[in-house]
Amino acid sequence: MRREYHELLRGGRRREDKYSHGFSSGEMQSLGSICEVLFPPLPLNSIEGQPSEAVQRFYQSSGSQFPVPDEAAELVAKRGTVEAKILVRAVLLILSTRLGTLLLCGSLSLSNKWPFINNFSSISLEKREKILQRWFRHSLLTPIRLAFVYIKFLSLYTFFTLADENSQNPAWEAIGYHTNTDENHSKVPKERPLQKGMVETMKETESTLVQSLTQKGLEVIELPEQKLYNIKCDVVVVGSGCGGGVAAAVLAGSGHKVVVLEKGNYFTATDYSSLEGPSMNQLFESGGVLPTVDGNMMILAGSTVGGGSAVNWSASIKTPNSVLREWAEDHKLPLFGSSQYLSAMDAVCERIGVTETCTEEGFQNQVLRKGCENLGLKVHIVPRNSSENHYCGSCSYGCRSGDKKGTDSTWLVDAVNSGAVILTGCKAEKFLLKKNSHGRGKRKKCLGVIARTLNKTIRNRIQIEAKVTISACGSLLTPPLMISSGLKNKHIGQNLHLHPVAMVWGYFPEFNSEFKGKSYEGGIITSMNKVVSSEEDSQVRAIIETAAFGPGSFSALCPWESGLDIKRRIMKYARTVHLFAMVRDEGFGKVKVEGRISYNLSENDKENIKAGVRQALRILIAAGAVEVGTYRSDGQRIKSKGIKEKELEEFLNSVSGAEGPKALVEKWTVTGTAHQMGSCRMGRSEKEGVVDENGEGWEAESLFVCDGSVLPTAVGVNPMITIQSTAYCISKKIAESLGK
Repeated sequence: MRREYHELLRGGRRREDKYSHGFSSGEMQSLGSICEVLFPPLPLNSIEGQPSEAVQRFYQSSGSQFPVPDEAAELVAKRGTVEAKILVRAVLLILSTRLGTLLLCGSLSLSNKWPFINNFSSISLEKREKILQRWFRHSLLTPIRLAFVYIKFLSLYTFFTLADENSQNPAWEAIGYHTNTDENHSKVPKERPLQKGMVETMKETESTLVQSLTQKGLEVIELPEQKLYNIKCDVVVVGSGCGGGVAAAVLAGSGHKVVVLEKGNYFTATDYSSLEGPSMNQLFESGGVLPTVDGNMMILAGSTVGGGSAVNWSASIKTPNSVLREWAEDHKLPLFGSSQYLSAMDAVCERIGVTETCTEEGFQNQVLRKGCENLGLKVHIVPRNSSENHYCGSCSYGCRSGDKKGTDSTWLVDAVNSGAVILTGCKAEKFLLKKNSHGRGKRKKCLGVIARTLNKTIRNRIQIEAKVTISACGSLLTPPLMISSGLKNKHIGQNLHLHPVAMVWGYFPEFNSEFKGKSYEGGIITSMNKVVSSEEDSQVRAIIETAAFGPGSFSALCPWESGLDIKRRIMKYARTVHLFAMVRDEGFGKVKVEGRISYNLSENDKENIKAGVRQALRILIAAGAVEVGTYRSDGQRIKSKGIKEKELEEFLNSVSGAEGPKALVEKWTVTGTAHQMGSCRMGRSEKEGVVDENGEGWEAESLFVCDGSVLPTAVGVNPMITIQSTAYCISKKIAESLGK
């Protein structure tokens, strides 16, 4: 029996109008010819073995086929930074002309026929491939290289995430991928547990919104001259993720009227499709296409009801004791050394149903565990906020079984049951601040927040007046919101930590392996290895875990050496294990404006990443991988079956640090992150942080922050428990102060 999914998460093209990317015909011609080079149609004699019809079709398919170039152009227009849009369109425009092509492509653009110079699309496929290979290695004009890298990322991602009305993509059969669209999930909870407290503004109109808000118990006053709907409550929480969900539950449970604002949409288990493209577009910030301004790092952050907790990989690890000591002693924040914080972690783990064991591990975690055991390395079980039997490899696109316990199915349910109201499709624009003429010595006092709905038919803004305002929209969005509201603390948007990760892969042919299953099946993270400095020194340099990659993300991140090579790589997708090395970063970045994130690794971070990558490669080889490699641009890899130690050492010594595509180097790597912390850090004074130990802003009375941005440094492990526990402590303090 086929499941029906939410219309926003289904396959099929729903546009009835034309594309809105605005690319000219010349630019599109250039883009299509680049897409063809990146993923070209190949002759059947290039296929290894006896290919099925699906494999034959896969090799004959092209990245230039409709609608891949148009969809990629749409992503550039909608998701690209200003620099990316200008750069990509400039390169495409230049390549649409003969002189421009001569400038960028040199002698390979020349022809022996009039007019003797070809534009890019008129050059033979073989020569175009050589041109791209040259640009991917070019170490001087890196901005142009960056444009080609960006196009490569978006075009391959688009090719493998497009799905038809039946939620299928012709390439998936060839690479052994499926999404279980025909499963009958009779045990999946059908109810929408937040519905009684939910106002989905995208489904409202100007005339129905006030009625819907009133029905939820809110007093709404329309102010036509100011084009505002005014609402009063005790507490307004901006964001519904790990911090906002906990804060809403604690404060609503304490008897206060709480309103939660969430710019994303509300989905439940029966809505989720596991389709990578629509899911990334709806559930992640910027549709999952969010690079740093220099393009060196790709960032994943949740953007739906439940925030990151709805799409994370379930790892539920308590704050390490060494980190708590550092925060309590070095940063002079007693909260993190208190019994109150330890009790908060216990309360959080109990509420979200954390389990310490896993009944059956998936293919990737089996490999990680076996490799560690064969090397004599310790394997740590990773607690999860799901049952011990949870065997789901697609929780990053929303948990279809309803087993994973994000804030959308735990804390927010508690909040709604205590009378809280959640407004979705509603984006906060600025806090309501006034000069503080009395109070506790703070220059300003926060009176609430002004927001707008993302529904274009609703023109009025929503003004929510509250005794307490809580920003819980995460480390990437809380700082821009505070800055746009007029706050000046120098630490706002600084000290951004990202837990950078570098990835490696190992190939395990199904016919010659003790491990069964596919890379996208089974619990995403159930095992972990810690990379330590030495046996005597237990200092953790990196942790190694498994990664969840859909075929779109896999192909986009794969090194591109040639059209034939990329197709052969992707054919191995289902049996390719992905491990990543994650470091507790000393380096940091900043985010002052929404969507503009800068970040720099420290030299020590680079060395720790390198140590993690080397250990991860050893683990894959010890588990029996026949070939291993990194995601470095030159396709760094080695046949590893029966490899000698000397040859392995030479290969591992060639592993380089995490220089990005904009760096002046020939060989580069794009790193990634799914954790954001510290951009409004807690400090013992205004000189050291943005908020005090109670989470209240040093500048503004009654304005609190309850998300990962308050953490003093990076945590070093998956931060969900740390964020929820910190939010629990802060919101308990707020409840106490409101009760006085």
